[in-house]
Amino acid sequence: METKVNYTLVGAFVIILTAMLVLAIIWLSSGLSLKKYVTYAIYMQESVSGLSIDSSVEFNGVGVGKVKSIELNKENPSLVEVVINIKAETPITQGTYATLTTRGLTGLVYIALKDKGEDTQPLKIMNDEKYPVIRTSPSIFVRLDTVLTQFTKNFRQISDSFQALLDRDNLAALKNTLHNLQTVTHSLAVNSNKINMILHTSAGAMNTLEVDTLPATTRTLNNFNELADSLNELSLEIKQNPSILLRGVDRHNLGPGETQ
Repeated sequence: METKVNYTLVGAFVIILTAMLVLAIIWLSSGLSLKKYVTYAIYMQESVSGLSIDSSVEFNGVGVGKVKSIELNKENPSLVEVVINIKAETPITQGTYATLTTRGLTGLVYIALKDKGEDTQPLKIMNDEKYPVIRTSPSIFVRLDTVLTQFTKNFRQISDSFQALLDRDNLAALKNTLHNLQTVTHSLAVNSNKINMILHTSAGAMNTLEVDTLPATTRTLNNFNELADSLNELSLEIKQNPSILLRGVDRHNLGPGETQ
């Protein structure tokens, strides 16, 4: 009887151990955890090539969750609906935004969450939405594509402008202008000696004007100034003593204490 009891205990122990191992395997394979997660939705307006289920979700570079599902939005097929599970303690707010990012040289695509702290209100479920929706920001690939597209457009406009500028008529006018410029240059070269003589003569005339004419003119102006001063004095004396016009100026020696 004792032997039968031992076999029963051993069998029960083996069955319980096997069941625990099976439960552990199921637990680990299904990704179950004691940590609490919150589900959010992201609507991508660009290609999510390289992103897959279980791709990492990071908040400021720290892993906080995984991608749960990826599918086209039923109402708007141009949008890709990405559902993610994030740790409950992650501070997701109205100011949080998601960007599709590639990790270095490995090329692994993941979702990067960032928050500038502009709006710290908690993110809530909006009407007709199953999960709270995190807004998105264009990835670096989209930004580069936009810049390159705009650059190409601007370069094409510049090219078209040059083509319009250098049409047949404008090219002919430019050719004619260059020909006239060449003719003028040739004429200047041929008549360079005459031009030098004219410049030399002009320089001599300027020198004569500076050395001879200007000093003489200055002296003449000075004489005119002296004459004007004399006339002013005579006019003042006539106003003070009109009899001067009849008997002339009577000059007499000044007495003691006289100034005039």
